[in-house]
Parts: sequence; structure tokens; C-alpha cells
Amino acid sequence: MKALLIFDSYFGNTKMIAETIAKELGKDTKAISVSDFNMKELEGVDLLVAGSPIIGWKPSEKMGNFLTSIGRDQLKGLKAATFDTRVKIFHGDAAKKISQKLIEAGAEIVGKPQAFFVKGKEGPLVDGEIEKAIKWAKSIKIKTEQND
Repeated sequence: MKALLIFDSYFGNTKMIAETIAKELGKDTKAISVSDFNMKELEGVDLLVAGSPIIGWKPSEKMGNFLTSIGRDQLKGLKAATFDTRVKIFHGDAAKKISQKLIEAGAEIVGKPQAFFVKGKEGPLVDGEIEKAIKWAKSIKIKTEQND
């Protein structure tokens, strides 16, 4: 299974979660900042994972720009999963919003959008979130492989 993980990160927390997920998905997984993403990166990819911090109750501006650049049905046949990083006291759900945009682009969501929590605005991650990321990555890997 070839996977691509696209993320945006302000303080390094989302990047840490992204890299943990990518490692768990296996050697054919690449994690890349949304700033460095090129549509050619999607060639041959079976699974797309996208993650962003919640900024103003939605995905970051860079992630939002990426999502609006994807055309309808451009991701047809691609499996996808999404996550966000957030502070527990804030409301908003960037992961769910990212999932909706990927669905509109034709992707099939293979896992429930996942939230990972940080302490305060800049982090660090709440204890146990890396382990939660590993468990979530294993579950989306299984779901992707079962659906092939």
C-alpha cells in the first residue's frame, strides 16, 4: 500500500502526529507539508491522509487552500483519512471539514476523523496522543487493505 500524508503544522505538534502516522503506515508512506505538496505526489497513491491544526474552528489557511484546489472527482478511487490537532476547550472540527472536502473530490473515507489534543495553544501534545496516533494509523491501514 502506497500512502501519502499531507499536513500543516504551526508549532510542530501536527507534524509530530503526521510523522508518527506515516511511520506506522509503512515504508511506502511519505509525509509532506502542504506547503511542499504537488498534485503529482498523488500518482500511484492508495491512501491519502490529511491533517491540520484547528485555526479559527476550521483547518489552517494552507490546508484550506489545498482543499479548494482539488477538483470534483479528482480523488476518485482514492482512500482517505483525516485528523486535526486541537486544544480540548476549543470547539471546531477541522478533521471533519477536511473529510467532507475529500469526499467531494471523490475520495472514500476509511476511518473516522480523528482529533489529537495539545496542551495550550502551542502544545506540547497531551500525554498519550502519540500512542493514540499509532493505534489510529493501524486501524486505517487495516481498513484500507481490507477494501483493496
